[in-house]
Amino acid sequence: MIAAGAPSGSLGSVTPGRNDACPCGSLRRYKDCCGRLAGVAPVQRPAPEPTASPRTVDLQALLEGGRYAELESAVRVALAAQPDSAPLWQLLGVACARQGKDALAALEWAVRYAPEDAGVHVNLGNALGRLGRLEDAAASYARALKLDSRSAEAHHNLAELHLECGRLEEALESSREALRSRPGFPEAHVNEARALLRLGRFAEAVRSCRRALALKSAFAEAHNTLGSALLELGRPEEAMDAFRRALELKADFAEAHANLAQALRGMGELDAAVAGYRHALGIKPHLALAHTGLATALRLQRRGEAAEASCREALTVDPTCEGAFVVLAELRADCGQFAAAEELLRRAISINPASAEAWAGLARLRRMTPADGAWLATTQRLVEQGLSPQREMLLRFAMGKYCDEVRNFAAAFANYQRANELAKRSAPAHDRDALARRVDLIIRAHGAAWVNEPRDAVPRSERPVFIVGMLRSGTTLAEQILASHPAVFGAGELTFWSGITGATFADASDPDVTRARMSDARVAALGNDYLQRLERLSPHARRVVDKLPTNFLSLGLIRAALPGARIIHLRRDPIDTCLSIYFQHFEVANTYTHDLGDLAHYYREYWRLMAHWRTVLPEGTLLEVPYEALVSDLRGWVGRMLEFIGVPWSSKCLDFELTTRPVVTASRWQVRQKLFGSSIGRWRHYERFIAPLLSLRELC
Repeated sequence: MIAAGAPSGSLGSVTPGRNDACPCGSLRRYKDCCGRLAGVAPVQRPAPEPTASPRTVDLQALLEGGRYAELESAVRVALAAQPDSAPLWQLLGVACARQGKDALAALEWAVRYAPEDAGVHVNLGNALGRLGRLEDAAASYARALKLDSRSAEAHHNLAELHLECGRLEEALESSREALRSRPGFPEAHVNEARALLRLGRFAEAVRSCRRALALKSAFAEAHNTLGSALLELGRPEEAMDAFRRALELKADFAEAHANLAQALRGMGELDAAVAGYRHALGIKPHLALAHTGLATALRLQRRGEAAEASCREALTVDPTCEGAFVVLAELRADCGQFAAAEELLRRAISINPASAEAWAGLARLRRMTPADGAWLATTQRLVEQGLSPQREMLLRFAMGKYCDEVRNFAAAFANYQRANELAKRSAPAHDRDALARRVDLIIRAHGAAWVNEPRDAVPRSERPVFIVGMLRSGTTLAEQILASHPAVFGAGELTFWSGITGATFADASDPDVTRARMSDARVAALGNDYLQRLERLSPHARRVVDKLPTNFLSLGLIRAALPGARIIHLRRDPIDTCLSIYFQHFEVANTYTHDLGDLAHYYREYWRLMAHWRTVLPEGTLLEVPYEALVSDLRGWVGRMLEFIGVPWSSKCLDFELTTRPVVTASRWQVRQKLFGSSIGRWRHYERFIAPLLSLRELC
C-alpha cells in the first residue's frame, strides 16, 4: 500500500498554473483547455492498456525515479489483472498528473475502492484543486481529515487552498495543524510564512522561513518567501540576497525574479528592475503581477507607452487584474487626464471593493472637499476592518490629505503620523551619523581646487540643466515651467549621477579623500556618457532638464564633468518642506522621510552641503530660486530662469499648467493648476505637533 499522501505534493506542484500554456500542446491557456472548470462526468472505469508484463516492473522505483510515462504503462498492465486495486488507481492518477494529463478519473476510482484511505482523498483533492474546483478539493481534504485528523498532507494542502482563496486565518491554522502533526515539515512552515506575510506579521513570517530552511536549506520557495518578508521589514539588501539564493537553487523561478525586480525598483534601480521583470516574463509569460510590476517600473522611467502595453498584457492574462487598472490610472493622471484616471480606479474598485491602492489613488487626483465624506467613511471602514500595514499606510496618507484639505488639522496629523509609523516598519533605519560622515567626505573630496581644475577632455556642452533641492521644494514646478518652452525638454528624474555618487562615497569612514576623486579621464567619460543619454532622450532640444532633487549631493562631480551645465537650486521654507515630505510616501531609498527628527537632521546636512557648493561653484553656474518668490512673482522668476539657461523668453512658460507632458512625481496634480500660495506657511496649522522641525526656522 502506498503511504497516505506520499505522491500528493502541493496544489499546483504537478501541473501548470491556470494561465500557463496547456501541456497538451493545444497552445491554449491551461484554464481554457485541460484545466477548464467543468462538472464531474459520470465515472467510467478506463480500460487498462496492457503493454508489458507488470511482474518485471518495480512501480515504486519508477515513481521515485520520476519515470512517469513508464509508470503509467506499467500500472495499466497491472490494473488489467487487479482492476479493483485502489493503490494502483492512485498510482495511475499520480503518473498522469505528473505528465500533465487528467488524473481525476483514476483518483475517483481509487476513492471508490478505498473510501476509508485518507491519502486517497488527499490526492483526489489535489487533482480537483489543479482543475480549479477549489470547493470540491476542500471537501476531499475534509473527508481525509475526518478519516485521519492528523494527516499533515491534508492540513498542508488545505492551507494552500485557503491561501489561494484569500482565507488567511484559516490558512494559518491549517498550516499549524500540519506542523502539529509533523513538526519537521518544511513546506508547511513556508505556507505558515506565506499566511503571516499576507497578514502583515512580517517578523513571524521570517521566523517561519528560517525554520523551514533549518530543515531544508536548499529550498528555493522558502528563500523567496523569506525575501518578501525581509523586504516588508525594510531590509532590502537581505531580501535581495534571499531572492538571489532562491534563483541559485531554481534559475527558472519566475516569481523570485519578479520579487527581486520589485526590491530593485524600491531602491531606485529602475533599469535592473525592468530587466528582472522581463526575465520573469520570459519564463512565465502569463505572470500578471510581473506585467504590472514591469508597467510600474516603466512608468517611473517615463516610458508611458511601454507601461501601458504591459498593463494590457496583464489584462489579457487576467481581465480582473486590479493592479493593471491602478497602474493605467496612474498613467492617465501623469498626463493630467484626471477624470479618466478616476474612471479606471473605479473599475479597480468594482473588482475589489477593498482595494486600498485604488481608494488611496482617488484622493491624489484632486483637492478633497466635505462632499467627499462617503470616500472618508469607506476608507475608515476599511482601516477598522483590519488591513496589512502596507495597505493601511496607503489609506492613512490619503485620509491625512482629506483631513488637511477640509482643514481638520488635528485629524490630518494623526493620520499622517500613523501612516509614517507604519511606513517605518518597512523602511531601513536612517543612520544620521553615516549621512553626516558622507557629507563631510563629499566636502573634503570635492573642494574648489578639484571641482574647477581645468580638464581639456571634458565636454563643453550647455545642454544640461539641473534642478536640485530638497524633495517637495518646488523642483517639479520649476521643471514644468522650463519644459513648457519650445526649446527645452524635461527629462524628469534621471538617476545617472546619484548612482555614481552613491558608489563613490559608499565608504564615508575612509579618511583618504583621494580615493573619492576620479581621474580626469573618468570624469570626461562620465560627462560624455551623460550627454549621450540626453541625446537619446531628446536629440533636438537646446536644453534638457534633469530634475532629480538629490543631485545636490553630486554638484561637484557634475561641475567637473560638465562645466557648461547650469544648476537651478529650488529653496523653500524648511519647515514647509519637511512637513510636505512627511505628508507623502516615498520609496525605501529615502530612509529619513518618516521621522520628524530624521527630517530635521537631513535638512541641516543638505543645507550644509549647499553652503559648500555656493563657495565652490563659479559665478554664473548656480541660480537660487526661492519657491515663495516664484509663486508671488511668476513672470519675473520665469524670465530669470530662461535667461540663466540661455533661451529666449516664451509666454508658454507662464501657462505651464496647459503643458501635457507626463509628470510622474507627487506634484503632478499641482503642476496642472494655476499657481496658488495656500501651501506657503502651511506648517503653522501643525505647529503644536512638529517640535523637532521648529529649530529649522533659523535657516530661513
